[in-house]
Amino acid sequence: MLDIAEELHRWVEQGREFAVATVVAVGGSAPRQPGAALAVDTDGTAIGSVSGGCVEGAVYELCQQALEDGRTVVERFGYSDEDAFAVGLTCGGIIDILVTPVRGGVFPAALAAAVSGEAAALARIVGGPEDLLGQALLVRPDGSYEGGLGGHPELDRTAASEARAMLDAGRTGTLEIGADGSRCGQPVTLLVESSVPAPRMIVFGAIDFASALVRVGKFLGYHVTVCDARPVFATKLRFPEADEIVVEWPHRYLESTQVDVRTVLCVLTHDAKFDVPLLQVALRLPVAYVGAMGSRRTHEDRNRRLREVGVTELELARLRSPIGLDLGARTPEETALSIGAEIVANRRGGSGASLTGAHTPIHHDGTSEPAGRIGSVA
Repeated sequence: MLDIAEELHRWVEQGREFAVATVVAVGGSAPRQPGAALAVDTDGTAIGSVSGGCVEGAVYELCQQALEDGRTVVERFGYSDEDAFAVGLTCGGIIDILVTPVRGGVFPAALAAAVSGEAAALARIVGGPEDLLGQALLVRPDGSYEGGLGGHPELDRTAASEARAMLDAGRTGTLEIGADGSRCGQPVTLLVESSVPAPRMIVFGAIDFASALVRVGKFLGYHVTVCDARPVFATKLRFPEADEIVVEWPHRYLESTQVDVRTVLCVLTHDAKFDVPLLQVALRLPVAYVGAMGSRRTHEDRNRRLREVGVTELELARLRSPIGLDLGARTPEETALSIGAEIVANRRGGSGASLTGAHTPIHHDGTSEPAGRIGSVA
Protein backbone atom coordinates (compact mmCIF):
# COMPACT_ATOMS: atom_id res chain seq x y z
CA MET A 1 0.00 0.00 0.00
CA LEU A 2 2.87 2.38 0.70
CA ASP A 3 3.88 2.73 -2.96
CA ILE A 4 0.76 4.86 -3.55
CA ALA A 5 0.94 6.51 -0.14
CA GLU A 6 0.80 10.16 -1.21
CA GLU A 7 -2.51 9.86 -3.03
CA LEU A 8 -4.01 7.61 -0.35
CA HIS A 9 -2.94 10.09 2.32
CA ARG A 10 -4.91 12.77 0.46
CA TRP A 11 -7.91 10.43 0.37
CA VAL A 12 -7.68 9.98 4.15
CA GLU A 13 -7.48 13.75 4.69
CA GLN A 14 -10.54 14.19 2.48
CA GLY A 15 -12.46 11.60 4.49
CA ARG A 16 -12.83 9.19 1.57
CA GLU A 17 -13.32 5.49 2.26
CA PHE A 18 -11.41 3.07 0.06
CA ALA A 19 -10.26 -0.51 -0.31
CA VAL A 20 -6.69 -1.57 -1.03
CA ALA A 21 -5.59 -4.65 -2.94
CA THR A 22 -1.98 -5.59 -2.16
CA VAL A 23 0.27 -8.22 -3.72
CA VAL A 24 1.26 -10.49 -0.82
CA ALA A 25 2.92 -13.43 -2.61
CA VAL A 26 4.16 -14.21 -6.11
CA GLY A 27 5.23 -17.28 -8.03
CA GLY A 28 6.78 -17.70 -11.46
CA SER A 29 7.11 -14.70 -13.76
CA ALA A 30 4.80 -12.33 -11.93
CA PRO A 31 4.94 -8.68 -13.08
CA ARG A 32 4.80 -7.02 -9.64
CA GLN A 33 6.38 -7.89 -6.30
CA PRO A 34 4.92 -8.03 -2.76
CA GLY A 35 3.79 -4.59 -1.66
CA ALA A 36 2.47 -3.46 -5.07
CA ALA A 37 -1.04 -2.08 -4.57
CA LEU A 38 -4.25 -0.97 -6.26
CA ALA A 39 -6.77 1.20 -4.37
CA VAL A 40 -10.40 1.98 -5.19
CA ASP A 41 -12.57 4.55 -3.41
CA THR A 42 -16.36 4.63 -3.02
CA ASP A 43 -16.69 6.80 -6.15
CA GLY A 44 -14.92 4.14 -8.22
CA THR A 45 -11.66 6.06 -8.62
CA ALA A 46 -8.68 3.70 -8.91
CA ILE A 47 -4.95 4.28 -8.46
CA GLY A 48 -1.96 1.93 -8.53
CA SER A 49 -1.50 -1.49 -10.05
CA VAL A 50 -1.05 -5.09 -8.91
CA SER A 51 -0.28 -6.84 -12.19
CA GLY A 52 0.59 -4.35 -14.89
CA GLY A 53 -2.87 -4.83 -16.41
CA CYS A 54 -3.43 -8.61 -16.46
CA VAL A 55 -5.97 -8.87 -13.63
CA GLU A 56 -6.70 -5.25 -12.76
CA GLY A 57 -10.37 -5.49 -13.75
CA ALA A 58 -11.06 -8.46 -11.49
CA VAL A 59 -9.15 -6.89 -8.59
CA TYR A 60 -11.06 -3.63 -9.08
CA GLU A 61 -14.31 -5.56 -8.60
CA LEU A 62 -12.94 -7.24 -5.46
CA CYS A 63 -12.16 -3.81 -4.01
CA GLN A 64 -15.69 -2.62 -4.74
CA GLN A 65 -17.05 -5.75 -3.06
CA ALA A 66 -14.87 -5.15 0.00
CA LEU A 67 -16.25 -1.62 0.28
CA GLU A 68 -19.77 -3.02 0.23
CA ASP A 69 -19.44 -5.91 2.66
CA GLY A 70 -16.47 -4.77 4.77
CA ARG A 71 -14.73 -8.15 4.44
CA THR A 72 -11.02 -8.78 3.98
CA VAL A 73 -10.16 -11.56 1.53
CA VAL A 74 -7.12 -13.16 -0.12
CA GLU A 75 -7.56 -14.12 -3.79
CA ARG A 76 -5.14 -16.05 -6.03
CA PHE A 77 -4.71 -15.27 -9.72
CA GLY A 78 -2.80 -17.37 -12.25
CA TYR A 79 -2.70 -18.31 -15.93
CA SER A 80 -5.18 -20.93 -17.20
CA ASP A 81 -4.10 -23.08 -20.16
CA GLU A 82 -7.62 -24.45 -20.50
CA ASP A 83 -9.20 -21.05 -21.01
CA ALA A 84 -6.94 -18.39 -22.47
CA PHE A 85 -9.64 -15.80 -21.82
CA ALA A 86 -10.00 -16.60 -18.13
CA VAL A 87 -8.86 -13.98 -15.65
CA GLY A 88 -5.20 -14.67 -15.09
CA LEU A 89 -1.60 -13.75 -15.70
CA THR A 90 -0.62 -14.36 -19.30
CA CYS A 91 3.05 -14.24 -18.27
CA GLY A 92 2.55 -17.59 -16.54
CA GLY A 93 2.97 -16.38 -12.96
CA ILE A 94 0.79 -16.58 -9.88
CA ILE A 95 -0.01 -13.76 -7.46
CA ASP A 96 -1.92 -13.71 -4.19
CA ILE A 97 -3.84 -10.49 -3.53
CA LEU A 98 -5.00 -9.23 -0.12
CA VAL A 99 -8.06 -6.99 -0.43
CA THR A 100 -8.83 -4.84 2.63
CA PRO A 101 -11.41 -2.09 3.22
CA VAL A 102 -9.65 0.82 4.93
CA ARG A 103 -11.70 2.47 7.65
CA GLY A 104 -9.36 3.86 10.26
CA GLY A 105 -6.97 1.65 12.22
CA VAL A 106 -3.23 2.09 11.75
CA PHE A 107 -3.44 2.66 7.99
CA PRO A 108 -3.72 6.48 8.16
CA ALA A 109 -0.68 6.59 10.47
CA ALA A 110 1.28 4.33 8.09
CA LEU A 111 0.43 6.57 5.15
CA ALA A 112 1.41 9.70 7.08
CA ALA A 113 4.77 8.12 7.97
CA ALA A 114 5.44 7.21 4.35
CA VAL A 115 4.56 10.67 3.03
CA SER A 116 6.71 12.43 5.64
CA GLY A 117 9.71 10.18 4.94
CA GLU A 118 9.59 8.72 8.44
CA ALA A 119 10.95 5.20 8.89
CA ALA A 120 8.16 2.76 9.80
CA ALA A 121 6.96 -0.71 8.87
CA LEU A 122 3.37 -1.83 8.30
CA ALA A 123 2.91 -5.51 9.21
CA ARG A 124 -0.33 -7.17 8.11
CA ILE A 125 -1.61 -10.72 8.49
CA VAL A 126 -2.04 -12.15 4.98
CA GLY A 127 -2.25 -15.84 5.84
CA GLY A 128 -3.71 -17.73 8.81
CA PRO A 129 -7.06 -17.71 10.61
CA GLU A 130 -9.67 -15.99 8.45
CA ASP A 131 -10.79 -13.69 11.23
CA LEU A 132 -7.24 -12.28 11.51
CA LEU A 133 -6.71 -11.47 7.81
CA GLY A 134 -5.76 -7.83 7.33
CA GLN A 135 -5.08 -7.13 11.01
CA ALA A 136 -2.15 -4.70 11.16
CA LEU A 137 0.64 -3.23 13.26
CA LEU A 138 2.62 -0.07 12.59
CA VAL A 139 6.18 -0.60 13.86
CA ARG A 140 8.69 2.20 14.55
CA PRO A 141 12.51 1.96 14.44
CA ASP A 142 12.70 1.97 18.25
CA GLY A 143 10.51 -1.14 18.41
CA SER A 144 7.37 0.64 19.61
CA TYR A 145 4.17 -0.17 17.74
CA GLU A 146 0.50 0.66 17.45
CA GLY A 147 -2.47 -1.36 16.29
CA GLY A 148 -2.95 -5.04 17.00
CA LEU A 149 -3.17 -8.46 15.41
CA GLY A 150 -6.53 -9.64 16.70
CA GLY A 151 -6.10 -9.40 20.44
CA HIS A 152 -3.02 -11.61 20.78
CA PRO A 153 -0.35 -9.62 22.68
CA GLU A 154 2.32 -12.31 22.24
CA LEU A 155 1.73 -12.31 18.49
CA ASP A 156 1.93 -8.50 18.49
CA ARG A 157 5.31 -8.56 20.23
CA THR A 158 6.70 -11.31 17.98
CA ALA A 159 5.49 -9.59 14.83
CA ALA A 160 6.83 -6.21 15.96
CA SER A 161 10.27 -7.70 16.59
CA GLU A 162 10.37 -9.39 13.17
CA ALA A 163 9.05 -6.30 11.39
CA ARG A 164 11.62 -4.09 13.08
CA ALA A 165 14.42 -6.32 11.76
CA MET A 166 13.04 -5.97 8.23
CA LEU A 167 12.65 -2.22 8.70
CA ASP A 168 16.30 -1.94 9.79
CA ALA A 169 17.28 -3.58 6.48
CA GLY A 170 14.79 -1.48 4.47
CA ARG A 171 13.10 -4.64 3.20
CA THR A 172 9.55 -5.46 2.15
CA GLY A 173 8.40 -9.07 2.02
CA THR A 174 6.58 -11.87 3.81
CA LEU A 175 7.57 -13.88 6.85
CA GLU A 176 6.10 -16.86 8.67
CA ILE A 177 5.36 -17.07 12.40
CA GLY A 178 4.74 -20.60 13.64
CA ALA A 179 1.80 -21.70 15.77
CA ASP A 180 3.85 -21.39 18.98
CA GLY A 181 4.96 -17.85 18.16
CA SER A 182 1.52 -16.74 16.97
CA ARG A 183 -0.24 -17.76 20.22
CA CYS A 184 -3.46 -18.13 18.21
CA GLY A 185 -3.16 -21.86 17.64
CA GLN A 186 -2.23 -21.59 13.97
CA PRO A 187 0.76 -20.32 11.99
CA VAL A 188 0.35 -16.89 10.41
CA THR A 189 1.98 -15.16 7.45
CA LEU A 190 2.85 -11.47 7.68
CA LEU A 191 3.44 -9.00 4.88
CA VAL A 192 5.87 -6.35 6.12
CA GLU A 193 6.10 -3.14 4.08
CA SER A 194 9.03 -0.95 5.05
CA SER A 195 8.78 2.79 4.56
CA VAL A 196 12.25 4.32 4.67
CA PRO A 197 13.87 7.52 3.40
CA ALA A 198 15.14 7.35 -0.17
CA PRO A 199 18.58 5.75 -0.57
CA ARG A 200 21.49 8.06 -1.31
CA MET A 201 23.45 8.50 -4.50
CA ILE A 202 26.58 10.62 -4.04
CA VAL A 203 28.15 11.84 -7.27
CA PHE A 204 31.74 13.06 -6.94
CA GLY A 205 32.92 15.39 -9.69
CA ALA A 206 30.81 18.31 -10.96
CA ILE A 207 31.25 17.57 -14.66
CA ASP A 208 28.78 17.33 -17.56
CA PHE A 209 28.48 13.56 -17.12
CA ALA A 210 27.47 14.19 -13.51
CA SER A 211 24.57 16.39 -14.60
CA ALA A 212 23.11 13.55 -16.67
CA LEU A 213 23.74 11.04 -13.86
CA VAL A 214 21.87 13.26 -11.38
CA ARG A 215 18.80 13.03 -13.62
CA VAL A 216 19.08 9.24 -13.87
CA GLY A 217 19.60 8.95 -10.12
CA LYS A 218 16.46 10.99 -9.42
CA PHE A 219 14.52 8.86 -11.92
CA LEU A 220 15.63 5.72 -10.04
CA GLY A 221 14.41 7.19 -6.74
CA TYR A 222 17.68 8.22 -5.11
CA HIS A 223 18.36 11.27 -2.96
CA VAL A 224 21.22 12.69 -5.03
CA THR A 225 24.17 14.70 -3.70
CA VAL A 226 26.85 16.25 -5.92
CA CYS A 227 30.23 16.88 -4.27
CA ASP A 228 33.21 18.71 -5.72
CA ALA A 229 36.03 20.75 -4.16
CA ARG A 230 35.73 23.43 -6.87
CA PRO A 231 33.02 26.02 -6.03
CA VAL A 232 32.94 27.39 -9.57
CA PHE A 233 31.62 24.04 -10.85
CA ALA A 234 29.58 22.74 -7.88
CA THR A 235 26.59 25.08 -8.21
CA LYS A 236 22.81 24.74 -8.13
CA LEU A 237 22.67 26.43 -11.51
CA ARG A 238 24.66 23.59 -13.07
CA PHE A 239 22.83 20.85 -11.14
CA PRO A 240 19.24 22.07 -10.59
CA GLU A 241 17.84 18.57 -10.07
CA ALA A 242 20.32 17.55 -7.34
CA ASP A 243 18.94 17.38 -3.82
CA GLU A 244 22.18 18.70 -2.37
CA ILE A 245 25.34 20.42 -3.61
CA VAL A 246 28.46 20.13 -1.44
CA VAL A 247 31.69 22.10 -1.96
CA GLU A 248 34.33 20.07 -0.16
CA TRP A 249 37.22 17.75 -0.83
CA PRO A 250 35.45 14.46 -1.71
CA HIS A 251 37.24 12.22 0.81
CA ARG A 252 36.64 14.68 3.64
CA TYR A 253 32.95 14.87 2.85
CA LEU A 254 32.62 11.10 2.62
CA GLU A 255 34.33 10.68 5.99
CA SER A 256 31.79 13.00 7.62
CA THR A 257 28.48 12.17 5.93
CA GLN A 258 25.98 9.40 6.70
CA VAL A 259 25.91 6.37 4.39
CA ASP A 260 24.32 2.93 4.67
CA VAL A 261 24.07 -0.38 2.85
CA ARG A 262 21.78 1.17 0.21
CA THR A 263 24.10 4.08 -0.67
CA VAL A 264 25.74 4.23 -4.12
CA LEU A 265 28.95 6.19 -4.73
CA CYS A 266 29.83 7.35 -8.24
CA VAL A 267 33.31 8.81 -8.69
CA LEU A 268 33.47 10.81 -11.93
CA THR A 269 36.48 13.01 -11.20
CA HIS A 270 39.11 10.68 -12.79
CA ASP A 271 41.82 12.80 -11.22
CA ALA A 272 44.26 10.97 -8.94
CA LYS A 273 44.48 13.77 -6.36
CA PHE A 274 40.73 13.39 -5.78
CA ASP A 275 40.17 9.73 -6.64
CA VAL A 276 42.83 8.02 -4.55
CA PRO A 277 42.02 9.47 -1.11
CA LEU A 278 38.29 9.24 -1.91
CA LEU A 279 38.35 5.59 -2.96
CA GLN A 280 40.62 4.71 -0.06
CA VAL A 281 37.70 5.75 2.17
CA ALA A 282 34.85 4.55 -0.07
CA LEU A 283 36.07 0.96 -0.51
CA ARG A 284 36.07 0.45 3.27
CA LEU A 285 32.49 1.64 3.82
CA PRO A 286 29.43 -0.66 4.02
CA VAL A 287 27.76 0.77 0.90
CA ALA A 288 25.92 -0.93 -1.98
CA TYR A 289 28.04 0.25 -4.90
CA VAL A 290 31.31 2.05 -5.63
CA GLY A 291 32.03 2.97 -9.25
CA ALA A 292 34.77 5.12 -10.76
CA MET A 293 35.00 6.68 -14.21
CA GLY A 294 38.10 6.50 -16.39
CA SER A 295 39.78 4.65 -19.21
CA ARG A 296 41.27 1.21 -18.66
CA ARG A 297 44.68 2.84 -18.50
CA THR A 298 43.38 5.25 -15.84
CA HIS A 299 41.87 2.30 -13.99
CA GLU A 300 45.18 0.41 -13.90
CA ASP A 301 47.10 3.49 -12.76
CA ARG A 302 44.49 4.22 -10.10
CA ASN A 303 44.61 0.66 -8.79
CA ARG A 304 48.40 0.87 -8.54
CA ARG A 305 48.15 4.09 -6.53
CA LEU A 306 45.47 2.58 -4.28
CA ARG A 307 47.64 -0.46 -3.54
CA GLU A 308 50.50 1.88 -2.63
CA VAL A 309 48.35 3.54 0.08
CA GLY A 310 47.32 0.19 1.56
CA VAL A 311 44.07 -0.71 -0.19
CA THR A 312 43.81 -4.52 -0.23
CA GLU A 313 42.91 -6.76 -3.18
CA LEU A 314 39.64 -7.68 -1.46
CA GLU A 315 38.75 -4.01 -1.15
CA LEU A 316 39.76 -3.33 -4.77
CA ALA A 317 37.46 -6.15 -5.90
CA ARG A 318 34.49 -4.02 -4.79
CA LEU A 319 35.36 -1.26 -7.25
CA ARG A 320 33.30 -1.05 -10.46
CA SER A 321 35.76 0.48 -12.89
CA PRO A 322 35.54 1.52 -15.63
CA ILE A 323 32.10 2.49 -14.33
CA GLY A 324 28.92 1.29 -16.04
CA LEU A 325 27.76 -1.49 -18.36
CA ASP A 326 29.01 -1.94 -21.92
CA LEU A 327 26.33 -0.12 -23.93
CA GLY A 328 28.74 1.55 -26.31
CA ALA A 329 27.83 4.84 -24.60
CA ARG A 330 29.41 8.09 -25.76
CA THR A 331 27.27 11.04 -24.69
CA PRO A 332 26.80 12.09 -21.04
CA GLU A 333 23.21 10.86 -21.18
CA GLU A 334 24.18 7.47 -22.63
CA THR A 335 26.95 7.13 -20.05
CA ALA A 336 24.56 7.99 -17.23
CA LEU A 337 22.18 5.31 -18.52
CA SER A 338 25.06 2.83 -18.53
CA ILE A 339 25.93 3.68 -14.91
CA GLY A 340 22.30 3.53 -13.81
CA ALA A 341 21.88 0.15 -15.49
CA GLU A 342 24.91 -1.23 -13.64
CA ILE A 343 23.56 0.05 -10.33
CA VAL A 344 20.21 -1.67 -10.96
CA ALA A 345 21.90 -4.92 -12.05
CA ASN A 346 24.08 -4.85 -8.94
CA ARG A 347 21.07 -4.23 -6.72
CA ARG A 348 18.81 -6.85 -8.28
CA GLY A 349 21.39 -9.52 -9.09
CA GLY A 350 21.10 -9.14 -12.85
CA SER A 351 23.85 -10.07 -15.31
CA GLY A 352 23.49 -7.10 -17.63
CA ALA A 353 23.22 -9.48 -20.60
CA SER A 354 20.58 -9.09 -23.31
CA LEU A 355 17.37 -11.01 -22.55
CA THR A 356 16.92 -11.89 -26.22
CA GLY A 357 17.96 -15.52 -26.72
CA ALA A 358 19.00 -15.87 -23.09
CA HIS A 359 17.70 -18.46 -20.64
CA THR A 360 18.16 -16.34 -17.54
CA PRO A 361 15.14 -15.22 -15.49
CA ILE A 362 13.63 -11.81 -16.29
CA HIS A 363 13.09 -11.06 -12.60
CA HIS A 364 15.84 -11.94 -10.15
CA ASP A 365 15.44 -12.87 -6.50
CA GLY A 366 18.53 -10.99 -5.35
CA THR A 367 18.30 -8.87 -2.22
CA SER A 368 17.20 -5.35 -3.01
CA GLU A 369 16.82 -2.07 -1.22
CA PRO A 370 14.26 0.59 -1.65
CA ALA A 371 14.66 2.95 -4.47
CA GLY A 372 12.38 5.36 -2.85
CA ARG A 373 10.11 4.46 0.03
CA ILE A 374 9.74 0.77 -0.49
CA GLY A 375 12.35 -1.95 -0.45
CA SER A 376 11.17 -5.21 -1.98
CA VAL A 377 12.39 -8.77 -1.89
CA ALA A 378 10.64 -11.57 -3.71
